[in-house]
Amino acid sequence: MSETLSPREVFQKLLKGISAGRFSQLAELYAEEAVVETVFQPVGPRRFEGRATLMERFAEVSANSPVELTATDVVIRETDDPEVIVAEWTYQVHHRATERNFEVANIQVLRVRDGLIVSSRDFHDHLALIVADGGLPQLVAALEGK
Repeated sequence: MSETLSPREVFQKLLKGISAGRFSQLAELYAEEAVVETVFQPVGPRRFEGRATLMERFAEVSANSPVELTATDVVIRETDDPEVIVAEWTYQVHHRATERNFEVANIQVLRVRDGLIVSSRDFHDHLALIVADGGLPQLVAALEGK
């Protein structure tokens, strides 16, 4: 019988998978009915529901992302709720197309039940990634409804 992973262990597995670029394996860390909210996403969906939707999202990121992410300065805080952790970290980002290197701040509030993520509120600096990719004009146009 396998031991159920703690919220801390699940988060560490998630971050390790992202940093290694193993996006195709990430959805298995989420419960079937998981909900992920990307709170600071400037345009597009900010809520993703269900493992199948997350699997599609991770496949899209894997196919289209021009960045390599390395997590540093990881701090995991446990809360008075044993299912919930708050994680803070910095991504060291390497943009393959532009060869730029920069940092992106991140916070996630994860609820893990029975070793699977059931909810996540993600606070990433999406704007830094958009600017690094040269996408600021498209972002402005999207925000203006064009």
